[in-house]
Amino acid sequence: MGEPKIFFMFLAMVFLKGAVSKVHTVGDELQWNTGANFGSWSQKYNFSVGDTLVFKYVKGQHNVYEVIEATYRSCNGSTGILATYESGNDQIELDQARKYWFICNVGGHCLGGMRFFIDVKEANSTNLRPPTPQSEPPPPPPPPASSCATIYVFDGWSFWISLIAFGVLLQL
Repeated sequence: MGEPKIFFMFLAMVFLKGAVSKVHTVGDELQWNTGANFGSWSQKYNFSVGDTLVFKYVKGQHNVYEVIEATYRSCNGSTGILATYESGNDQIELDQARKYWFICNVGGHCLGGMRFFIDVKEANSTNLRPPTPQSEPPPPPPPPASSCATIYVFDGWSFWISLIAFGVLLQL
């Protein structure tokens, strides 16, 4: 009888993890394109381990390079590249608590503002401080207010159902 209990506890933990993971569309409605203010976009959200970034763009017009900080600052994508993405619908899971730097390496796009960095925290940590400003030139005014592009991987009911199931299993 102990084995099914362990299985259901594991299953409940998987659902609970999914209930708090978020999917962030980079740039919201403007997506990964020139003209978006990615510095402001990245400061609107708190990023946690398990979240996913989605870069949507026209394949061939842009790309996504995950880079080191020096490459981010210089916008020179010839060195310091950790990963490249070019599908037009790139999904990157934030699997570690650390800083991530992203640029578009198409000629002039990075210097034109297609870059940002984020500081990913552990999923269970609380981030009560406002994000620190990025040290780069002041960005152009933000686009008109838009709806939130962050969605939960599972709806709120999944969290509560998983929590109740977990409690019931503890009683077995």
